[in-house]
Amino acid sequence: MKKILDYISLNKINVEPVIYEIDIINSFLSRNKNEYITEIQIPIKTVIFDEERKMKNGKFIGIGKGYGGDISVEIEIVENTIKNIEILSHNETKIISDPAFVQIPKSILEANSILIPNVSGCSMSSRGIREAVKNALIEAGENFDKLEIQMLEAENLVKIGDGASKKIIKPIENFDVVIVGAGGAGLSAAISAASKGAKVVLLEKMSSIGGNTLISMGGINIPGNDAQIEKDIEDSVELYKKDILLGGDNKNSHELLDIFVNEALPIYRWLKDEIKVSFKNELIHFGGHTVPRAAVFSGKYAVELIAKLRAKAVSLGVDIRTGVRSKELITENDSKVVGILATIEEKDVKFMAKKGVILATGGFSGNIELRKKYNPSLDERYKTTNISGITGDGHLMCEKVGADFIQMEYIQTFPISNPETGELSHVGGSRFDGAILVNKSGDRFVEELERRDTVSEAILEQENGVGYLVWSKEVEAITSYVSKNKEEVERLKNSNLIAISDSLEEAANFMNIDEENLLKTIERYNSFVRNKKDLDFNRRGTLVSIEKGPFYIQKVAPAVHHTMGGVRINNQNQVLDKKGSIIEGLFAAGEIVGGLHGTNRLGGNAITEIIVFGKRAGENILK
Repeated sequence: MKKILDYISLNKINVEPVIYEIDIINSFLSRNKNEYITEIQIPIKTVIFDEERKMKNGKFIGIGKGYGGDISVEIEIVENTIKNIEILSHNETKIISDPAFVQIPKSILEANSILIPNVSGCSMSSRGIREAVKNALIEAGENFDKLEIQMLEAENLVKIGDGASKKIIKPIENFDVVIVGAGGAGLSAAISAASKGAKVVLLEKMSSIGGNTLISMGGINIPGNDAQIEKDIEDSVELYKKDILLGGDNKNSHELLDIFVNEALPIYRWLKDEIKVSFKNELIHFGGHTVPRAAVFSGKYAVELIAKLRAKAVSLGVDIRTGVRSKELITENDSKVVGILATIEEKDVKFMAKKGVILATGGFSGNIELRKKYNPSLDERYKTTNISGITGDGHLMCEKVGADFIQMEYIQTFPISNPETGELSHVGGSRFDGAILVNKSGDRFVEELERRDTVSEAILEQENGVGYLVWSKEVEAITSYVSKNKEEVERLKNSNLIAISDSLEEAANFMNIDEENLLKTIERYNSFVRNKKDLDFNRRGTLVSIEKGPFYIQKVAPAVHHTMGGVRINNQNQVLDKKGSIIEGLFAAGEIVGGLHGTNRLGGNAITEIIVFGKRAGENILK
C-alpha cells in the first residue's frame, strides 16, 4: 500500500477522498508473508480541465518502459490530432509482443487518446507503448496531469484481443481437425495434419501464439544432435532413456518413453530439414543429464522455433485464430467428441471437427485451486514461471467428458526464478555453465546440476527460502547469459536481486551474504576446479573457476514450473477414460498429457515432448 500511496503522491494524481475498495487484479503472497501487488485498480477522481490545451504541430519522440526495457516512439501532431505513430526501437520479445505493437498504436490513432485498453497477453508492452506516446504528447504540449490520469484509467478498461479473429463471427464453423492451444505441440499437430490435406483450425485464447514454448530457455534434448557430434560428445538413445527413468524415479510410462526417445533424433531432423529451424552450435547441460544434449535454437528463447512453425503452418493453410476461449468439448451420443464450444468477443461459436479434436492446452501451473487439489503445499505462496494463460483449461474440459488422469500430484518447481515475480531466469542459466549455489551464510548446499526438484527443495530449506547463484567472468564468458539477457538484468537490478561488481566482497555485502565464509567457499571450490573433482557434491560436467571479476550474485527462489500429470493417452495420442477405453475423437499432446516424465521432468525434455507428440497427434487423428 505504501508503494501505491507513494506513486499517487509523486505523480500528483487526484483520487477519491475515501477509497472503499481496491480491485487487486494480480496478487500473491511472498515468502515473508507480505502481499506483493503487481496490478491494481483504484477509483480515479474525475478532473475537469478548464480548456483543451493546444499542442504544437510537428514530430515528437517519447520513451516508455516495456517488459524488455525502453520503447521509443515518434508521433506526428497536426492540429491537436495524433496523425501518425512510428515505433523507433524496442527490446520486447517477438511474437508475444507483436499484438501490442499492432493494436495499441492503431487504437490510439482511432481514439486520438492514450485512454485505450491493454492487449491481453502483453500488458507490459501495451503500457510501455502507451507511456512512450504519453511522453511524446507532453513534449508536444499536452497536459501532464490529464495524461497521467488517462494512463491509470486505461488499466480499468477491459483488455482487448489482437484483432486477428475474423470480423464476421459465425455460430458454427466446420473443419476436419480442431486443435486447441497454439504452442509448440499445437503448431506441430496442425502442420502434420494439414500436410496430409486436412482442413485445420488452431484456436488460441491468448492474443499471441507460442504459449510457454516461446519463453523457454530454447533448448531441446536430442541424443546425437549435430552440436554433440561437432564437440565429440558421445550419447545414445539408451543413455538418454536411462537418465529420464532415473530423473522420474522410474515411474515413467515406458510405452510413451520408448516413443519419445526413439523419435527425438528424427524430430530434430524434421525441424531442421522441413521446418527450417536454425540452431546455434551450442549445447545446454540441463540438470539430471549425464552429458550435455540440449541443442539450442538460434536467437532469443524459442522465438526461432515458434516463428518457423507458424510460417510452415500458414503456408499449409492452417487457420490460426487468437483471442478464442475454448469452453467445453462437444460430444455426440454423450461419448464421441465432435467439436469445441468457444467464445469470440463474448459470442458462442461451435467449431465442429469431422476427424476429431486435439488438445494442446499445456499444464495447470497457473491454476492455484487445481494445484492445491493435487498438491496442497503448492498454494498461493508460490508464483509460477508460466505465462498467464496456462490455467489447466484442457484438463477441466477433459474432466467433463470422463477422461482418466495420471500422476497429477507430480508438480515441478523451477529452482532458478525471480523471488518476487516467479519469472524463469534466463540469466540464471549460468548454473549450467559453472555458477554455484550458496545460502545466506555463504555455504554451498546442493549439487547445482542435480534434477530440478532436488535443487528446488534444497533452496526452500535455506534461510528465507532463497539461494544465491554466484559466478564470475570465467563462467560468463562461456555462454554470456548476462549480456544476452540485458532486459532481465535491468529488472533484477531494479529489484536489488542481482549484484555485479569487480569485487566479490562488495557483491557479497550488497546481498548481505557472510563475506568471509563466501570467500572460503569460493577458494575451496576453485581448488576442486584445479583438481577436476568436486569433493563436496560431486558436481557433474566441466568445473569452471570463479576467480576473475566481474563477479555476479543473483538471488533466486523456486516457482511452479511444470505439471507432470495429466490425461492418460495411448500410443496413438488418443485420450482414455477411467475404464481404459478410448474417448473417440479426442486426442492430446504436450504438457496436458501425464505419465511420460514420472515424478520429475528433466530440463530440455518439454520441447522434445511437444514436438514429438504434437506431430504424432496430427498424423494419428487422420488414420
